[in-house]
Amino acid sequence: MRTKALLLALIAYTTLLAQSIDSQKVITRSTMLGFGSTNILDTYLSAEHFKGSGLSFVTTIERQRPDRRWSTLTEHEANLSATKDRAKTQQELEGAYNFYWGKLYSWQLFDNSLKLQAGGLVNASLGFIYNTSNSNNPAQARAHLNIMPTGVATYKFNLWRKQFTARYEVALPLCGIMFSPNYGQSYYEIFSLGNYDHNVVPTTFISAPEWRQMLTLDVRLWKSGTLRVGYLGNMQQAKVNNLRQHVYTHRLLIGFTKQFSIIPCSL
Repeated sequence: MRTKALLLALIAYTTLLAQSIDSQKVITRSTMLGFGSTNILDTYLSAEHFKGSGLSFVTTIERQRPDRRWSTLTEHEANLSATKDRAKTQQELEGAYNFYWGKLYSWQLFDNSLKLQAGGLVNASLGFIYNTSNSNNPAQARAHLNIMPTGVATYKFNLWRKQFTARYEVALPLCGIMFSPNYGQSYYEIFSLGNYDHNVVPTTFISAPEWRQMLTLDVRLWKSGTLRVGYLGNMQQAKVNNLRQHVYTHRLLIGFTKQFSIIPCSL
């Protein structure tokens, strides 16, 4: 009886352990601060190009189970910029929040030193452009929702007795929708009078092209964390309702990366 009880206990423990391993999640989280240039054009506010600098706060969170090829990627990107026209007489302020969420399928190559991922992200963006010189319609709201095919390449290597990880991520738009006033239409007409004039516009990679890329390098300096440096370029364009807009941001990034595992408790 005692042997049978021990055998049953061992089988139950092995089953619970296998379930815990199967449900375990490996989470890689990065938090970065970026600084760099911003280029703005919005013909609703001005025909001038505005250039300046800005700050970005970026976090990336990737969740994946061991022995599973699918992972979940979540990214948050917040930007704030101050720009001026070529004559330095006008100023535009720009701010935006971008949320990215999606699924990636992975392939491990070269003895797991190279990891390739492909999939898609849903991008929801909300922001503004404010022209400090305009008295009539001084601000432009920015809002869009995109589906973006995405690819990621991650390469791990050792150098100078330290572990490095190089990662490149690129995302391009496929289709979506965006908000835009029509040519000559005021925000008073839209929101106070309720005069709708094609203000929610379907978009494609032709009418609203975008190219977002992020290149980072991680170096493991201590056991609990990793230093990350890199570059983020986000080039957003749109030509809808006879209006043109682009916001180009280039950021040098610095931050930290941490990887940890979560094993759900089993009762």
